[in-house]
Amino acid sequence: MTAVDGVAAVGADVAHEGTALQKTARKLATMTRDSVKTVIAASMVGTAIEFYDFYAYGTAAANYFPKVFFGQTGAAALIGSLLTFAVAFIARPVGSLIFGHFGDRMGRKTTLVVSLMTMGVATFLIGCLPTYAVWGGWAVVLLVACRFVQGIGLGGEWSGAALVATENAPDDKRALYGSFPELGAPIGFFLSNGTYFLLETFTDSDDMLAWGWRVPFLLSAVLVIVGLVVRVRMEETPVFRLAQQENKVVKAPLTEVFRKSWKQVLQATFLVAVTYTLFYTLATWSLAWGTKTVEQGGGGLGFTNREYLLMLMVAICVFAAFIVLSCLYADRVGRRRVLMFSSVALVVFSLAFPYLLMGHRNFAQVMVFLCVGFALMGIAFGPIGAFLPELFDANVRYSGSGIGYNLAAIVGAAFVPTIATWLSHNWGVRSVGLYLAVMALCCLVALVTTPETKDTDFTR
Repeated sequence: MTAVDGVAAVGADVAHEGTALQKTARKLATMTRDSVKTVIAASMVGTAIEFYDFYAYGTAAANYFPKVFFGQTGAAALIGSLLTFAVAFIARPVGSLIFGHFGDRMGRKTTLVVSLMTMGVATFLIGCLPTYAVWGGWAVVLLVACRFVQGIGLGGEWSGAALVATENAPDDKRALYGSFPELGAPIGFFLSNGTYFLLETFTDSDDMLAWGWRVPFLLSAVLVIVGLVVRVRMEETPVFRLAQQENKVVKAPLTEVFRKSWKQVLQATFLVAVTYTLFYTLATWSLAWGTKTVEQGGGGLGFTNREYLLMLMVAICVFAAFIVLSCLYADRVGRRRVLMFSSVALVVFSLAFPYLLMGHRNFAQVMVFLCVGFALMGIAFGPIGAFLPELFDANVRYSGSGIGYNLAAIVGAAFVPTIATWLSHNWGVRSVGLYLAVMALCCLVALVTTPETKDTDFTR
């Protein structure tokens, strides 16, 4: 073959590839898809329930479960209670393997309905459990079992919700659409905190220990029913239907992920892990630190639960605003640049924030800590809704993004309240800042090795 023939052949291949891409784009454009309102509701409701359930559990584990399920109020009981918090995070990768397999084979819609039901039933049952005073150690065993099942359901939730949003999005607005499931986080957080705030306003501590702690778990059933109604009515995503039409659906998506995309799974894990570490440092560890005495494993800052919950509810509005702002910017300049900024800023914040948590009942300092922390959380968390799915091909996207996201839950969240409580109790609050800084540096390393995905072909 002559050089001219070679150039001609390459040109023909490029032209053929261009024609194929145009044909795919035309097919995608003609497919029916859900309205923006339906996409928002279907993708947002699950993550709202996820964070509602997890934060309701985190709040209960920090404040009520040491007495309710361990019969004590000291540091050892607090650490034991927070260890049960970690169980669901360990279960989540198992859930992502199960739901990712079926999500990439059967579709996003059916899988999301089943994951929501699994998560909802387990959360409701936690609110029905007997206490340590009634069943002793068996009460803890049942709590751990329900927490594990809750984690299984949660393992299939985020990645499916992110795909419902991004696979229905215009190419130039994927990060904005990807913010819909991310906004479920502050919504769920606000609902959970608001429920506890109202309960602690109208009940005393004895009532909270007797029955009040159950209310947030039982009320989650309302959110689950709303979520199921929305998801049963939604359409399958156009990108998945296109993959079905073009016979791109694989029989063993998990095998494909670990064979071809193991590097992307690792990158996704460390891209997300720091957001989990930051969130549970701000929301769970700092709640215990601000409201408990030194003898109880806290920092002796002198705040009541009600006061600290109110401050968290104000700060969570900052979280929501910065999710949207970061996603709008990520659609303009790319995901990596936004996340690079947040990672560097988090290192600085990690070294500075301990000085804000050393006064007694200093509302201004704690509000600065919470608002700045949640602003950085919004910047780091927002673009993830588009960035992770863009790392994987359409036929393994549910599995790949789900495994990465849920492995991050183990690396970045499972033991955060426990580790942070132990560190602060033994080494002081600065050690918690160093812990967060290490996680931010891990994210930065992952970003350096990850390509920009803003202009990727999402149908590939």
